[in-house]
Amino acid sequence: MTDEGKPRRRGPGRPRQDEAEDGPGTQELIRLAAREVFAERGYDKTSVRGIAKVAGVDPALVHHYFGSKDDLFAAAIEISMEPALVVPAVIGAGPDGIGERLARYFLGVWENPVTRAPLLAVIRSALTHEAAAKVLRGLVLRRVLEKVAADLDVPDPTFRAELAASHMVGIAILRYVLQVEPLASADPERIVELVAPTLQRYLTEG
Repeated sequence: MTDEGKPRRRGPGRPRQDEAEDGPGTQELIRLAAREVFAERGYDKTSVRGIAKVAGVDPALVHHYFGSKDDLFAAAIEISMEPALVVPAVIGAGPDGIGERLARYFLGVWENPVTRAPLLAVIRSALTHEAAAKVLRGLVLRRVLEKVAADLDVPDPTFRAELAASHMVGIAILRYVLQVEPLASADPERIVELVAPTLQRYLTEG
């Protein structure tokens, strides 16, 4: 407090002391705010300052924890994909049924309105922005599919991962972005039933 009893003002770009000390909680708050803003406005119209405003923190704190807008975009979208949890769950039971588990995971993420909105932002932005395309490649391919394929010890794991990614991303674009019928309104279980054998072949057959 100043001598006049008023709170001391922060200098430009400096976070409050309580913000600076609240590391993990503040980081999660920023990531959730970023996911909300990117989903609502898309990559192009989103700013670090806008995310900071929604999170109720100083923009400098956003840069401190996440660096650039691109890095924050990746961190926000990763909440929806959760690759650290997904890969062990998909691989854990062994190669049998891995195609079905992968298809269920992917469709489950897209069927959930909370996780679907930011992924729609990724897909749409990836078509025109290299930064968004890089996030999509990193999360879908390298953080999930390549690790799944490599763990199965099959030939050409990267190529196989790309084939599987093309299949699932193609479904996402037709079903959720373009909303092409009858795929757009098809029962998810029916999609899993038809897609799982193809993913299984991509990831396990020699």
